[in-house]
Amino acid sequence: MTPKVFRTALLLACAAGMAAGGATPAFAADDDTALAAPLPANDQQQQAQPAAVAPSGGDQASTTTDADQGGGTDILSGDTLSVLLDGRLVLANGERSFTKRGLGKTRFGGTTDGDYKAYAVPVEADLIWTPRFTNTLSANVSAAWQRDQENAADLIEAFVNWLPPQTGPVGVQVRAGLMWPEISLEHSTGGAWSVVDTITPSAINSWVGEEVKVVGLEGTIRTDIGGNTVGLTGAAFGFNDTSGTLLSFRGWALHDEKATAFGHFKLPPLNSFMTFAQANETRSLLEIDNRPGWYARLDWRASAPWGAALFYYDNRGDPKAVNPSLQWGWRTRFWDLAFDADLDSKTRLLAQAMTGSTIMGFSENDVPWVHTKFSSAYVMLSHRLTDKWNVAGRVEAFRTREHGSEMSPLDSEDGWSWTAALKYLLNDHVTLKAEALNVRSKRGVRLTDLGIDPFQAQTVLQFAVQVRL
Repeated sequence: MTPKVFRTALLLACAAGMAAGGATPAFAADDDTALAAPLPANDQQQQAQPAAVAPSGGDQASTTTDADQGGGTDILSGDTLSVLLDGRLVLANGERSFTKRGLGKTRFGGTTDGDYKAYAVPVEADLIWTPRFTNTLSANVSAAWQRDQENAADLIEAFVNWLPPQTGPVGVQVRAGLMWPEISLEHSTGGAWSVVDTITPSAINSWVGEEVKVVGLEGTIRTDIGGNTVGLTGAAFGFNDTSGTLLSFRGWALHDEKATAFGHFKLPPLNSFMTFAQANETRSLLEIDNRPGWYARLDWRASAPWGAALFYYDNRGDPKAVNPSLQWGWRTRFWDLAFDADLDSKTRLLAQAMTGSTIMGFSENDVPWVHTKFSSAYVMLSHRLTDKWNVAGRVEAFRTREHGSEMSPLDSEDGWSWTAALKYLLNDHVTLKAEALNVRSKRGVRLTDLGIDPFQAQTVLQFAVQVRL
């Protein structure tokens, strides 16, 4: 399928297929009609709570009524259209950001010599459409302008959601379209895949946002076992063949930029071999080898207020496949383990760990050009101080190891980070956030390719005004 044909087909599908409000991923769903999975996260603009407590001891879908669904068809109204706006005041230091073809780990970098630099910038504007066809058929379409993205506006998500009432011991849910697999514990649904309690997501979920978006068909079944809710999800997908490009050439990063349907991410300077083999940008949504990928998730919600999920992903990319614009197939596989628990009525613990590998290019003596092994983990606490105030803190570590024939071991990296955030719900439409983020990382090619210290420390202070209309 050519890019032009794919673009046209995707736009037509988005226009034709959209349905009911609450067509949100189950894993981080703020919609009570979604099948409850480990972390239902409330939309940050609508709730004064931190990430919502998941229902326990039963499938939420089994109690859904017409009133819960909003009743009947609603294609275009004030209830199905919303706008999200995000503006920032930023003070950041450190090396050049990856958004400017650097190896910086954050969205904002410092001056040319690494000192602090101030920004006052709009970062995102989203238009979200959640029409409803019936009480069981729904959808979510999000389009956005993002600072530094290629296109003036682009699609973020566009999927339909079918959620029939549960009438027996097993509930089902089906999603299809352009979407993120349900991996993140930090993002809300309800449109535009926004971060709930901080401004910047973890390295894990930053990477999910930029390189793990698919066009696919996903099905979930859920049932109760001894008062515990167990769910199994499986999906087949395409248009995710380049997943892994950023992790190999740039490494991990912490930011809230999101992949779009037709946009790209810039790559840092490549080595002398890769300069001729790989384009200096990567497109997150491409089908190169016509081989479908798959993922699966097993989740468990205990009768006590905790839950866990095990996720496996394999894009089945052909690492030898390449298109005329030098976008390659990457064979990317990973495991992700997620855990959340309510420590008390106001405090929530989140934890995720990911490990995997990605391979690209031809092999020499059974060694591919690029073979990157990666891993990361974080722990986060979120505490609701009052109905309007919430505080959160996160610590994390990340690493990559390069084993490819055309990549240096100096392309490997080690890093760690801490984040502290404060959120205030000014009213039903405006949320204020303040965040301090510190990232420390070591990557040898900083010295060999850029002539700077391989160890870099970056601090980013952000104040965000987020408006939902």
